[in-house]
Amino acid sequence: MEGGLSWYFAYGSNMSALRLFEERLKPEGVGAGERIAGRLDGWRLAFNKQGRVPGTGAGNIVLAPGEVVHGTLNLLPATGFEVLDRYEGVAGGHYERRIVPVFRDDAGVTVEAITYVALLTGEDLRPTRDYLTHLLAGRDLLPADYFRRLSETPTVV
Repeated sequence: MEGGLSWYFAYGSNMSALRLFEERLKPEGVGAGERIAGRLDGWRLAFNKQGRVPGTGAGNIVLAPGEVVHGTLNLLPATGFEVLDRYEGVAGGHYERRIVPVFRDDAGVTVEAITYVALLTGEDLRPTRDYLTHLLAGRDLLPADYFRRLSETPTVV
């Protein structure tokens, strides 16, 4: 944590800089911070967070030894997390904040980062194509093979 700022690890739709900074944080008066590549070891990406439409799923991470989740590390002030808590439905029990160790690709070090883990999960869910597009917007900071596998995720609608 750096000078009142904390790292936020985005692995889902908030990997899109447009979605995170322009659509969510900026309207609430939170400026854009540093955005770099990050890797969370021992977890895997799942689309098992129950979506608004039956059968659809949003991004989540689940413990999975030997697997990795790539995403974006974003330096945010506390007010940024208050905004994200609303979008992630923390008060309603949809997601909860967790502190996880994320490897910074740029510096070769591990930092503590805040992320969100889903509480309302289901089985046999798929993301919508529109939702997946937000994840794919993180392409600039994702390894090519991870991006390729992500782009091949089966979707609904």
